[in-house]
Amino acid sequence: MSTIVVGVDGSDGSIAALRAALKEAKARNAALKVVSAWHIPPAAYGSGWAPVPVNRSDFEIIGEAALTKSLDAIAAEKDSVPITSIVREGQAAEILLAEAKNADMLVVGTRGLGGFRGLLLGSVSQQCAHHADCPVLIVPAPET
Repeated sequence: MSTIVVGVDGSDGSIAALRAALKEAKARNAALKVVSAWHIPPAAYGSGWAPVPVNRSDFEIIGEAALTKSLDAIAAEKDSVPITSIVREGQAAEILLAEAKNADMLVVGTRGLGGFRGLLLGSVSQQCAHHADCPVLIVPAPET
């Protein structure tokens, strides 16, 4: 069975990408692999002399919450498409590229939760477009 991989972060753009990936999975009779990546940003450690305690599980919970929010948004639409959920630690583009290694397609949104809203393409979608071993569908953000 073919597989379509989609990256989610809970943003409206990633939920749009999830909907597009689900539509592709239905059309191709494929399985869907929904991936959420998390990492501890350097800013979490602070910049002072004293080390700041960081609880890794707090960041993993954020990644899991993004996945749950995204899957809840398409719950009524999924029909009988087999869905695998993955939450992994690491940079989003690296995780998505690894998960899409043997996939038929990788689907990402144009913009996620990153900080530079004026950009047409986010860093994750740009990295995936340049380095994926499979076709990449970049889904535009929904109109607000």
